[in-house]
Amino acid sequence: MPTPHQQAEAALTAYALSLPETDLAPGWGETRYLRVRGKGFAVFGDKAQAPDALTLTVKLPISYEMVQDLPFMRQGSPWYRENRWAIAHFGPEDDILAELDTLKGWVRQSYVAMAPRALSRLLTETGA
Repeated sequence: MPTPHQQAEAALTAYALSLPETDLAPGWGETRYLRVRGKGFAVFGDKAQAPDALTLTVKLPISYEMVQDLPFMRQGSPWYRENRWAIAHFGPEDDILAELDTLKGWVRQSYVAMAPRALSRLLTETGA
């Protein structure tokens, strides 16, 4: 039976793949990489991550500062901070499923930030 963290990753991946022109590719090491037209917009995983944990990295140009005080957020390198990439880490004690709607919003925000303008506009206009 999948862990809540694996369930959350599957739900977020399915949501992301429903967005126009996205795909899932292997990342570096143990990571999984969501892309829109070859440009990454979300990364799942971290080095030696346990099955009952999940790390999600997304670009949040609008809400980056607002999310930094959440208990599951991690500080990234200066490059991550300057470019507004946020890292959320959920350990075994965290209720990741309770945050699923928020995380879907972050995946969408990251997609819009990284997608070509025509795709971002299409997504915004259709309200999808």
